Amino acid sequence: MPSLRKGRYRARLAEDAADLAAAQALRARVFRGAADGAAAQDDRDPYDADCAHMLVEDQRSGTIVCCFRLLHLRSGADIGRSYSAQFYELSALQDFDGPMVEMGRFCIHPDWKDADIVRVAWGAMTAYVDAFGVEMLFGCASFHGTEARDYYDAFALLRDRHLAPARWLPRVKAPSVFQFARRLTRKPDLKAAQAKMPPLLRTYLLMGGWVSDHAVIDDDLGTLHVFTGLEIRSVPPARARLLRAVAG
Repeated sequence: MPSLRKGRYRARLAEDAADLAAAQALRARVFRGAADGAAAQDDRDPYDADCAHMLVEDQRSGTIVCCFRLLHLRSGADIGRSYSAQFYELSALQDFDGPMVEMGRFCIHPDWKDADIVRVAWGAMTAYVDAFGVEMLFGCASFHGTEARDYYDAFALLRDRHLAPARWLPRVKAPSVFQFARRLTRKPDLKAAQAKMPPLLRTYLLMGGWVSDHAVIDDDLGTLHVFTGLEIRSVPPARARLLRAVAG
């Protein structure tokens, strides 16, 4: 897959060990609070070897400003190989019969706030989906911190508008979860909910994505996360055109 250049940014797949190390270093900084330039070993795991790694870099300085990894599965029959399967009971998705990609470890450099970074990242993801005939994207979308009360409005909005279809709904597997679809009775404050929604999850939802009915409390990374799925055929045509315009 060729690199994607838009404005000052370029998205490309990692080509060698140095590229992977750069992605791991950014992940360590974002997810584990490592100092800039510190060793990346704190965010290496066995899944890295099976994934393609997408990098978004600033063309002027060469700084890696965003990265994520992609695990390609032939169909839902391989869902047990995914990172997400550690935390969610995903047997319902075993019947999905098309190619799937798990997008994981999505992160943006904390010193960079440009909205074009997310736009370019999703353009690269769109190019990948089209190149490999992917029919579903999925992964874990993370909220910073492990206090569910900080995100009650966001979780209430997910409960009301964005729960997975019953046929794909992930079940509880992790030992520590917040079952927001059962426990919350409040109506969401829409402004507060949107303000607390992570950018990656917000983009999934705008494209027609859905989530699990519970959040996993991940003490290792210090996050709450929800399983997130997106069937490519469900992406609204207007948004698909916008993404392909970036991808092109």
